[in-house]
Amino acid sequence: MNSLLDIDLNAAASNGVFFVTQDDIAALHRKAQSTSLRTLPIDLHACTDKASLLRHLDDALHFPASFGGNWDALSDSLRDLSWLGSEGYLLLIMHAETLREADEAEFDIFMGILDEAAESWRAANVPFFACIALPESAADEADA
Repeated sequence: MNSLLDIDLNAAASNGVFFVTQDDIAALHRKAQSTSLRTLPIDLHACTDKASLLRHLDDALHFPASFGGNWDALSDSLRDLSWLGSEGYLLLIMHAETLREADEAEFDIFMGILDEAAESWRAANVPFFACIALPESAADEADA
């Protein structure tokens, strides 16, 4: 977790999905203020299934009207983000444990889509970081 705070957020080579604690979110937000990244807070507090996850993401990321509301559309959208017009992206995903506890299979699919997006942005040399806040015990478990 602390190593993420040491990463150069301007370097696309460091792109990825990172498990952090809720306490790390504020520090990451402050760190991002000295970068050209667009910081996108996403609160998943009441998110318990795929449909609510997609609604939360749509609300936070303002997907285009053509957003299809399914996994493929989410994957496509996260690998585009052109409507946000930024030199890079930092997704600060809070309270992800709600979805993880309610539907671990959907949570895992979401993590895979975020990972694919990070790889796609790395290939395009655009910084993209998805920081998933989980309680400390769950973050340690997820990193294992």
